[in-house]
Amino acid sequence: MTGFLFVTSFVGITSLVPLRKIMIIDYKLTYPSGTATAVLINGFHTPKGDEMAKKQVHGFTKFFSFSFLWGFFQWFYSGGPKCGFTQFPTFGLKAWQHSFFFDFSATYVGAGMICPHLVNLSLLLGAVLSYGIMWPLIGGLKGKWYSETLKDSSMESLTGYKVFISISLILGDGLYNFLKILFFTAQSLHAKLNMKKNKTFPENENQSLDDLQRNEFFLRERIPLKLALFGYIFFSIISIIVVPLIFPELKWYYVVVAYILAPSLSFCNAYGAGLTDMNMGYNYGKVALFVLAAITGKESGVVAGLVGCGLIKSMVSISSDLMHDFKTGHLTFTSPRAMLLSQALGTAIGCIVAPLTFSLFYKAFDIGDPNGEYPAPYALVYRNMAILGVEGFSALPKHCLQLCYGFFGFAVLANLARDLLPKNIGNWVPLPMAMAVPFLVGANFAIDMCVGSLIVFVWHKLNSKKAALLVPAAASGLICGDGLWILPSAILALAKIHPPICMNFLKGE
Repeated sequence: MTGFLFVTSFVGITSLVPLRKIMIIDYKLTYPSGTATAVLINGFHTPKGDEMAKKQVHGFTKFFSFSFLWGFFQWFYSGGPKCGFTQFPTFGLKAWQHSFFFDFSATYVGAGMICPHLVNLSLLLGAVLSYGIMWPLIGGLKGKWYSETLKDSSMESLTGYKVFISISLILGDGLYNFLKILFFTAQSLHAKLNMKKNKTFPENENQSLDDLQRNEFFLRERIPLKLALFGYIFFSIISIIVVPLIFPELKWYYVVVAYILAPSLSFCNAYGAGLTDMNMGYNYGKVALFVLAAITGKESGVVAGLVGCGLIKSMVSISSDLMHDFKTGHLTFTSPRAMLLSQALGTAIGCIVAPLTFSLFYKAFDIGDPNGEYPAPYALVYRNMAILGVEGFSALPKHCLQLCYGFFGFAVLANLARDLLPKNIGNWVPLPMAMAVPFLVGANFAIDMCVGSLIVFVWHKLNSKKAALLVPAAASGLICGDGLWILPSAILALAKIHPPICMNFLKGE
């Protein structure tokens, strides 16, 4: 496992390095987690005596403490499946059954405070369209569009629609923007060759002095394009040689194709993460899983599909994480080269620590037992997906592919509308990449994000100057406090100390 991680993880680090300016400066993607980290770092390293910095640190500390203590309080009531505040039926039990409820997640509320209003509204639109309209309607066609004997979690039933329609929206949006960037890049190179002063992306004349200084510092220290290309080719060649030796079921030419497609898939994932803070790498891995399982055949298709899934997922996830780090570096005046080197060192450490951690869990607990403490449900899901890929796409539920074609076309048309319509109209066109997330994960995530957006809206109405100063710090505090609580809760779980209370809700008589 360590060898597999070493030969596959480093490819993702180099795949998007040439696009860092476009993603961070030209597209101004927010990368909420990276922004939250930057706010925390800036707050602790601003020179003493700066009243503004003191207020931000105080705001961060207050919301961090609240978030951490709130996570601790919620833990007491989560002693069982579907228990606790995370399952609070805010809008009633019927809405709760369709995932329309507020789950009191400080992390996603904080992310919603950082993300633009359009992103959060697009998430809510996707939630209403999917869990509010489509899934109840398709679920009512059980027995006509798919077998009545199948569980909703099966890829041949309702889950198949969720996964593939979500992927269609993501690919349509991501590939459109990737091709758009290629066009503008080619246009810029052509202009430079002809000694013209045309620019790929127009500069924003309304940028603040801080933003201009950050951009100048971020671009001052260049990462040579040759270094990124050489690194990508070098690590790809090593992976093409080593991976088939570890897993003979995956032929070397499939690995070659994977690395040819990896940059475009990495861009799609990093672009989506910049909008929503959601790393959808596992979705791209599912695409590779199905394709490789179908091509390889019944004898070795399951293993080849699972390995290919891990290959793609590793690459696109790591490249997205690197963009989060670049966003943090951009906001903290940190050397991009230092961020790249730190990411490489962290990846190397992870390649050693992650397998050791897995081995510890595998030996200490009964991993994979459906009735045990650690059932590892996704292991079963991915294996069944590989089996489905071997059997063919004909096993997918009825009309699934047609719906995928329609939503892929919608994603392309929505982006065209944003680019071609007047700005006052185009700026209100929903973002397909953001809409895709609740199609798969549920409406409660979108509601959390919209609550964060509502808090920012009301705060700006009450005191715009104070809100502009404290919103990033407050959002960072909520995200960091909730995230830090995961550590003690994990330690309690390892020590087999369970929450004492299960808070659940039942329908009244």
